[in-house]
Amino acid sequence: MEAVNPYYPIPIKIKEIIPETHNISTFILEGMPIQFKAGQFAELTVPGVGEAPFTPSSSPYADDMEFTIMKVGRVTGGLFELKKGDLVGVRGPFGKAYPLKDFKGKEIFIVGGGVGFAPLRSLFLALVHNIKDYKKVYIRYGARTPDDLVYWKLIPKWQKINGVDIDLTVDIGDDFWEGKVGVVTVLLDDIPVDLDKAPAFVCGPPLMMKFVTQRLVEAGFQHRNIYLSMEKNMSCGIGKCNHCRVGKFYVCKDGPVLTWDDVKDIEEPFL
Repeated sequence: MEAVNPYYPIPIKIKEIIPETHNISTFILEGMPIQFKAGQFAELTVPGVGEAPFTPSSSPYADDMEFTIMKVGRVTGGLFELKKGDLVGVRGPFGKAYPLKDFKGKEIFIVGGGVGFAPLRSLFLALVHNIKDYKKVYIRYGARTPDDLVYWKLIPKWQKINGVDIDLTVDIGDDFWEGKVGVVTVLLDDIPVDLDKAPAFVCGPPLMMKFVTQRLVEAGFQHRNIYLSMEKNMSCGIGKCNHCRVGKFYVCKDGPVLTWDDVKDIEEPFL
């Protein structure tokens, strides 16, 4: 349930920790401390260290809550020192959810880069939960190397789901990689959807998002149908700290997902 006090983190145990890559792990929490919808985020607290905002990577319909997180700073470093059974805090949910009802009967186009696929996984699993509501779900995902692909154990299972089409690329291949090689935009040379109606969803490093958005616009997607995860600079989660300001928007309150129509006139919106 949603906390009455938005500043108060709900304590919850770590049920399991799944290493995804050398610096990315999925933290499975015991139960669902808050009820969220795909697109919303939460603040995750590491006791004695601090808190940071993360978008859940699990389905809103799951029994447990999951976060797939890269070790990059003080809070995430503290998180990676925890083990199964330790307590963390969760507060939220914050931000606006994807308007999933608006996508019924349409093709869905999802583009992720690196750990940016983690927030998109929640969206993907929410779509799969009612997969017959959509014409087809396309995933285009890239990472730096094969070893940097998150969910590499799950992707083969997802590829077998009727109505799902997944294509992958890596910047640098190895002796065992048989897929495409190149930055994620190489997967956008052929976009097999109705460009006038289909929504596109993008999450990844800022530079990746910039060039993917440019390619989607050039391909013919409607600006209002390009959804961008703009959560990079969020902090407090409730519009008080001013860290996440993008033009007139507070990403934590107006987003974290904004459309290209929202931000296209802002100078360097991906910084």
